[in-house]
Amino acid sequence: MERLQKILAQAGIASRRKCEELILSGVVAVNGETVTTLGVKADPAVDVITVKGRPIRNEQKLYLVMNKPKGVITSASDPQGRKIVSDFLPGIKERVYPVGRLDYDTEGLLLLTNDGEFANLLTHPSHHVPKTYLATVKGIPHGTALEKLQKGIKLEDGMTQPAEVEYQDVDPEKKQATIMITIYEGRNRQVRRMFEAISHPVTRLKRIRFGELGLMNLQRGKYRHLTPKEVQELKDIALKTHKVQK
Repeated sequence: MERLQKILAQAGIASRRKCEELILSGVVAVNGETVTTLGVKADPAVDVITVKGRPIRNEQKLYLVMNKPKGVITSASDPQGRKIVSDFLPGIKERVYPVGRLDYDTEGLLLLTNDGEFANLLTHPSHHVPKTYLATVKGIPHGTALEKLQKGIKLEDGMTQPAEVEYQDVDPEKKQATIMITIYEGRNRQVRRMFEAISHPVTRLKRIRFGELGLMNLQRGKYRHLTPKEVQELKDIALKTHKVQK
């Protein structure tokens, strides 16, 4: 017997936190009985578990890395008709979802999976998995401004964790700079808000690394399957950073 949200996550329905939301919203049933509270346990080998009336089934676990183009959203659908990440996944029949998100205007490394436990491990706030970005910003930030990001800066939702920051390129003619920044959190539009807080708004943002996993030569708009070694390395770094932060 396992908790219902864990069973749903393992079946590739969504991340565990999203599965908890599905349960609370009343769309999950066990043996025909709607479940609306957390903590209920079931046996997936015996019980009939449905989400919105459809029985769940265990899918083959998929782990993908994609080089997301700018102008693509990470939602499953878009009422405005914009391109979504699944448009760039030919040959993938299973329903996969992003591990964390990249906003519409951000490009670069995006992980996708149908393994809810894996997604939860990498995105849980207690695990502090590093994510590295190249941020092109207006103006050329002074070293003291970057030090504020390194130490942690106050945003409307609280202080940020210390970040790793270094110059990558400075263009005095265009009055812009490219900064490499590594953060250990996953707040909404965090990198953009951090640079806005030091009065250097981002004009281009690209994620180049998740943990130790980089884009390498993956072309924009393309994806590939992670190797078992890469999957394990991502799990290891999540568990390691969780242990270090305790």
